[in-house]
Amino acid sequence: MSTEVSNKGYLSVQIEPMRVRDLDAVLAIERVSFPTPWSRYAYLSELLENDRAYYLVARTRDRRVAGYIGMWLILDEGHITTIAVHPLQRGRGIGQQLLAAAEAIARERGASRVTLEVRVSNTAAHSLYRKIGFVDAGIRPGYYRDNNEDAIIMWKELFTGESF
Repeated sequence: MSTEVSNKGYLSVQIEPMRVRDLDAVLAIERVSFPTPWSRYAYLSELLENDRAYYLVARTRDRRVAGYIGMWLILDEGHITTIAVHPLQRGRGIGQQLLAAAEAIARERGASRVTLEVRVSNTAAHSLYRKIGFVDAGIRPGYYRDNNEDAIIMWKELFTGESF
């Protein structure tokens, strides 16, 4: 699977399955995006051992990894496990394109809804998720171990014909 995605006014990126060879770039983005980044081992485990996991990268025209997303599909639900865009590429629609690609996979495999958690303080991400149809469904108190911050649980119902 490789799809070129371009939204109005946004940077055109190629969305492809994440490969082991992408991990150096993914981990570099991970380190500048999160206070408690995932390890190489965590990604290797997801890519090589988790048959419910779908991980994608967004590549710019020069083939650099600009962002990535991970999702688990369990029964009829998709769970976004991670998403990040390189700080120099943010605000260019890449996150939205990654979410659209994950939603397409979820739909193809029969999911009826998608969920994720987002830090209460991450207002930019929260705003993006609301913009594309996610709704607040609850709070996970102390979800983030690095500072005991709460997470907002968000859900999006998937219906035929709807898209990001």
